[in-house]
Amino acid sequence: MRKIFFLLALTLSCSPIFSQKYSFGVPNLMKYDNQLLHFGFLIGYNQFNFTIDPKSDLAQFDSLMVVNTSPLSGFNLGIITNLRMGKYFDLRFIPGLSFGDRIVNYTIKYKNSTRLVTRKNIESVYLDLPLLVKFKSSRMHNVRAYVITGVQYSVDLISAAKKKNRTTNEIVLKLYPNDFQAQIGVGADFYLTYFKFSTELKMSFGLNDLLVKENNLFASSVNSLKSKILQISFMFE
Repeated sequence: MRKIFFLLALTLSCSPIFSQKYSFGVPNLMKYDNQLLHFGFLIGYNQFNFTIDPKSDLAQFDSLMVVNTSPLSGFNLGIITNLRMGKYFDLRFIPGLSFGDRIVNYTIKYKNSTRLVTRKNIESVYLDLPLLVKFKSSRMHNVRAYVITGVQYSVDLISAAKKKNRTTNEIVLKLYPNDFQAQIGVGADFYLTYFKFSTELKMSFGLNDLLVKENNLFASSVNSLKSKILQISFMFE
């Protein structure tokens, strides 16, 4: 379902580019960048993952052999507010929602030498509040490249941090809801006849440890978990 959504979003967002002829005559939206303030929206594809720091000596946990993570795909929605700060840079605030999942894998060896991978799936719905600075190149007819960087505060609206583990089989790997991230990315603006379309590739790196420390195998075997998120965005402004 997520792959279908991504392909649909990609098709819908790219269709305006191919439906309009690229002209080398008069540039489109010549006065667009003179606006002090403008708005838009984005849809995006993401991959949620962790930067994991497992305990250096997993042997102390008896049967535990390996701890690693797997990324999963999700999507983003956001509203763009862009403030022009100069000819070559803007200040951007893009509140939005991020939907995604992450998996932490635990390879456990039992007494009969059987190895079993136990997966802890962590689902999140983040309210994102990023503040970004966009550094733009000179406009090349109807195209402009840019680099973007900044910080983001995110709060997980469905955090399981306070959920109680009733049995060993139901142990949930818990994360604190508040996440602070540094962000960096690159993109390109395309000036079409009636609006500006942009594509952007961005990485987010968590600054704080999200793991709730508990006295169980899954939490005790990890020193820290920090967010690592890849996001591809399609913007309409």
